[in-house]
Amino acid sequence: MIRYPIVRLVLTGQLLIGALSVNSANLPPKNEFLADSVYAVGHVDSAQQDSVRIAGPLDKSRALRADEIDYAAVGPAHFGNAVSSPYADGSRVTWSNGLDRIVKLDHETFEILATLPFPGAYLYTEQEAEDSIANFNDSTEGIFSLYHAYQNVQKLRDLSSVYTLLDRDNIYYIANKNGFVTAYGDAVEGDRASAIVEKRRVKLPAGVTGLTIGMNMTYDGWLVIATEHGYIVTLKRDFSESRVIRIKYSEGAEERATRPVGYGWVRNGFAIDKDGGIYIASQQHMHKIIWDGNRLSTDDSDGAWTSEYDNSWGHGTGATPSLMGFGNEDQFVVITDGAELMNVTLFWRNDIPSDWQKIAGTNSRRIAGLQPANMGNPNLEKIQSEQSVVVAGYGALVVNNVPRNIPWYLPKRASTLLISFMGSAPEHQPYGVQKF
Repeated sequence: MIRYPIVRLVLTGQLLIGALSVNSANLPPKNEFLADSVYAVGHVDSAQQDSVRIAGPLDKSRALRADEIDYAAVGPAHFGNAVSSPYADGSRVTWSNGLDRIVKLDHETFEILATLPFPGAYLYTEQEAEDSIANFNDSTEGIFSLYHAYQNVQKLRDLSSVYTLLDRDNIYYIANKNGFVTAYGDAVEGDRASAIVEKRRVKLPAGVTGLTIGMNMTYDGWLVIATEHGYIVTLKRDFSESRVIRIKYSEGAEERATRPVGYGWVRNGFAIDKDGGIYIASQQHMHKIIWDGNRLSTDDSDGAWTSEYDNSWGHGTGATPSLMGFGNEDQFVVITDGAELMNVTLFWRNDIPSDWQKIAGTNSRRIAGLQPANMGNPNLEKIQSEQSVVVAGYGALVVNNVPRNIPWYLPKRASTLLISFMGSAPEHQPYGVQKF
């Protein structure tokens, strides 16, 4: 369900931070152009591993006490937030954007320091949040709760972009559905409690079409933005220059974009390595695009590649690619594929070893390994996961996103309501976490 306040302790399928031994893993190199914090961009860092350099909570499974949960009323649909670099006094702020506003909160106390409503947006009240949550709590089963979920999900059609980024200068970037990238910051530089102001805005280059899907930053400080129609844009942080390239096989993606929002030709974010490799998945292929500091390339001669993966389900991967292996380690990029019984799939990130043999039954010699994410049930026939694969070292973790029960009258396309809005209802709760 839509949860209007932010909760201090957040445990989700995307941030199972205590599940993998992060401290013992060889972590990706730090991107010095991102905020100096543990969470500066969606999926944590440029490598998109969804694991952080701090330990998760350790406790027996139990319901949290009321005094263990702090809320800040910040409006609906805050999918993620970014933690700033330290200010002069050592303190940090949390930036977050939702359906109707941007907020800045004290990272330690959760005090709301500043709010900037989006122009023309309806500003939701805290009472509306309480009423909506109470409605869900009172009716967790049946067609009436599904109708309430459907009403709430309609709000998300107006959401700008769930992918945001905070740079080392505490500038917060948002790309919206109208093709604009906007930079926000402190009204008084260095004053974390000052108002939020728009610093600059730019329209994506002419000819770039499709909703923005993902935002990341190269290790030389350029913003990278992708669209669902297969365009990649690199943008200087001061918006003075940009570069554009189109991913291989994306021709006609506009005409093929008949699926609902979130199921475009490109559906997810993308990972970036320190050498300018940009790893992005489309409906049928995994791609590596090369950024050399001045131009983008899809040419094999520059080190770029494209590899087909299993897409028998027909909707592509639901995962943002995650990087695995750094330094002298074998280096891979990891997704869950588009099979009906999805596989955790590894691709060789750079040169394929000369003696590597194509795995039987796979689509490409670049596939370095795959295993079905069957949650330990060898008889399972179908499963999907919409989360990025959580990676630390050579550990990879996925979760199940298939509800236990789907009412006979509910269209298959609408079954995600049972996860996004009614996942806490015992009748529909999905079960299953698997580590490879």
